[in-house]
Amino acid sequence: MQSLEVISVNLWSVLISLANLLILFLLFKKFLYGPVNRMLEKRQGEINEKYHDAEEAKRIAQEDRMLWDEKIGNIKAETDAMIAGAKASASLEKDAIITKAKEKAEGIVRQAEAQAELEIKKAEDGIKKEIVEVSAALANKILEREINAEDHRRLIDSFIEKIGDEDE
Repeated sequence: MQSLEVISVNLWSVLISLANLLILFLLFKKFLYGPVNRMLEKRQGEINEKYHDAEEAKRIAQEDRMLWDEKIGNIKAETDAMIAGAKASASLEKDAIITKAKEKAEGIVRQAEAQAELEIKKAEDGIKKEIVEVSAALANKILEREINAEDHRRLIDSFIEKIGDEDE
């Protein structure tokens, strides 16, 4: 019979074990479950706060990025406008320089033409003088005996006038 006692179940032992288990459960619940649960809730709150802070930082960063993108766009527009203004100014200056150069070239051409005309008139005057001198010398020799000095002078003057009339 001894073997049956070992296998047998003692109701009081089971009840005491269950009571001990219930007491341990209540003690764990009161002293461990509450603090652990509060600690987990506190950590969850900290994590939620960090997520909130991260979302706020992300929102601020996006706003800053949009602001900087806008500023960069404005700066690009300003630089484009400055470049366009510089190009327009350079074009105007180029046109002014070209106009001045053309005017200067035309002035040089006019001056050269005037100088050429002056040279032609000088040459004509020189030729007239030579013709007058040759004519005077020739006429002087031919008429030296027949015409006196007064008639000779009148003849030369009329010849010069005829030459002047023909050139015009």
